[in-house]
Amino acid sequence: LKQRINKIIELLSDFEDFNITELNFLFCTDELITEYNKKYLRHDFATDIITFEYNDDEGLVSDVIISTETVKKNSKVFKTEYLNELTRVIIHGLLHLCGYKDKTAEQKKTMRLKENFFLKKI
Repeated sequence: LKQRINKIIELLSDFEDFNITELNFLFCTDELITEYNKKYLRHDFATDIITFEYNDDEGLVSDVIISTETVKKNSKVFKTEYLNELTRVIIHGLLHLCGYKDKTAEQKKTMRLKENFFLKKI
């Protein structure tokens, strides 16, 4: 998984404006990500991923929190392998750090196209 994440970071650095000084991952349960959602995003439910950005004197720092339980459920719903869904979720979160949004239908379409583009390169 570490090699896969490093490859995603390398690709995003090559193709997008991705310049992060420090990137931290926390893989957790639905219960824990729900707590983060409630505390920081006012959502009382589990999501597959949350990204947090912080600017410091050294540059951009980010925490990426991923519920492996939700990713596993989604892999079954979307009929894809767990590792493929996990990779898509990681790409999705890092695209947010590149400035991409997914609030509108058009933004979601762009995000999905970018996810597919990077998935094919891994």
